[in-house]
Amino acid sequence: MIRLVSNLLIFAVFLVGCASSEKIDPNTAEGAYKLGASYADDERFEEAIAQFSTVKNKFPYSRFATEAELKIADIQFEREFYIEAQNAYQIFKELHPRHPKSAYVTYQLAMSFFNQLPSTIDRDLSLADQAILYFEEVMNSYQTSKYVKKAKEKRKKSKQMLAEKILYVADFYFIRDIFDSALGRYEQLLREYPGIGYNDRALYGAVISADKIKDKKKREFYLSNLRENFPKSQWTAKANEELK
Repeated sequence: MIRLVSNLLIFAVFLVGCASSEKIDPNTAEGAYKLGASYADDERFEEAIAQFSTVKNKFPYSRFATEAELKIADIQFEREFYIEAQNAYQIFKELHPRHPKSAYVTYQLAMSFFNQLPSTIDRDLSLADQAILYFEEVMNSYQTSKYVKKAKEKRKKSKQMLAEKILYVADFYFIRDIFDSALGRYEQLLREYPGIGYNDRALYGAVISADKIKDKKKREFYLSNLRENFPKSQWTAKANEELK
């Protein structure tokens, strides 16, 4: 009796397995897509991408072809192939500008750029501008999206990195007594990134640099700004001490 029950259970499991496998017919758009999704769930990423590419090519007018395009981008992002993800999201965005997931696609595109940024500011940060561009698109074009808050945070981080890079270059010139170049960089920092948190530091640099190159008008302008807006800053005290 026990053996009979056991055999029946095994047979039942077999039937369930057959039934579930029969639901995926790779000769249909939906079945081909589901097969790719199953590969992705199992982290068989190369097979998943190949299968989703098949969906795109074999069923180009199906809604599953569009979803397959997005899945390919998501897989590239998940495995941290950010250049490939960036390209895939960009193409998707261009081909499907009114897709229901446009906010998500735009945010993921921004993050693909953001995740390519180096860990230190002394290296190339040019991709930060692209990241900022798409973070701001999320904020401005999809204001009710759940991605807005995260886009604001990442945009601020991107801008902070760019501001730190300018400050790094300005200080590089400053400590080498190349004060005209230093002044230009401090002014750029004040002009382009006024709310990042380096205003008093940049104003101090601008004041001293202007003083060193005998530009009295700029020295007084930046010194007045520093004293008025940051009266308790260490950089205001340092400027006052050095100009005695």
